[in-house]
Amino acid sequence: MEQGLFTKDFPVRYHELDSCGNLRVATLLNYLQDTAGMHAALLGVSLADLRKLRLTWVLSRIHLVVERYPRAGETVTVRTWPAIRQEIFTCREFELRDNHGAWVARATTSWAVLNVDTRRAVRLEGNLPPYPLTPRRAVDDDFASLPAFPEAATAEIGFRVLRNDLDVNNHVNNTVYVGWALEAVPDSVAKGNLTELEIAFRTEVHRGDCVISRCAVADTGPVTSCLHQISSQRDDRELARLRTCWEK
Repeated sequence: MEQGLFTKDFPVRYHELDSCGNLRVATLLNYLQDTAGMHAALLGVSLADLRKLRLTWVLSRIHLVVERYPRAGETVTVRTWPAIRQEIFTCREFELRDNHGAWVARATTSWAVLNVDTRRAVRLEGNLPPYPLTPRRAVDDDFASLPAFPEAATAEIGFRVLRNDLDVNNHVNNTVYVGWALEAVPDSVAKGNLTELEIAFRTEVHRGDCVISRCAVADTGPVTSCLHQISSQRDDRELARLRTCWEK
C-alpha cells in the first residue's frame, strides 16, 4: 500500500443494479463507506478503536461526481486517502476506476468524531492518533453551505424509519438519506443519469421517526439541478440538505 493510500476492488454484482442495469448510486456510496472503514482500521482509527474511547465517526458531508455507471461483470477499484485534518473535521477522498483504468466516479467527504455519551463533536487533536495525510483533493470543495430549500416543492414523499435503515451507531445510515431524496425526484428527471450529488447531514434520525423528502427541480441548461430537503414530519426540523444534477 502506498503511504497514506488504500485501494480495494469491488466486483459489480447483479443485486447491486438498478432497473436500467446500472450500478445503483447507493451502492457506489456503500463502496466508499466500506473502503473508508477498511483503511481506518489499518490506521488505528476504526469504529472499534474509537468505541474503546467512547467515541465514534459520523459523516458530515459528501460530494460525489459520477462519470459513468458500471454494469454487472465489471470491477470497480476504489482508492481512498485522508487529505485534511483540522480541529473537529477530517476530509477523506475517493477515486473510482473500472477494469481498464477509466474514471467511474470521484468523491470528497467530511467526517467528525462524536462523543457517544454527549453526542457532541470532539477535537481530533488529542483524541485520535496521528496518521499520514495526502493533501490532494479528489473533488475540490470547501464544503460551503448548500442552498436553502425553496418555499415550494416540486414533489414530496413520506417515510418511516425502519430497523433495516440503521447502522452501527444506531441511527439512519447515510445511504438511506440518498434513497429518500432520490425517490422524490420526478420520473421526467430521473430518466437521465445522476451526475453529481452533494449532501449535508444536519442531525441524527432514529428508528420510528417519520420523515418527509422534498424535491425542487430547476432547469439549468445542459443538466437538470434539484434541491432536496429531508425533514422531520413531527416538527419540520431539517435533517439533511442535498443537491443533485441529472443528465437530460
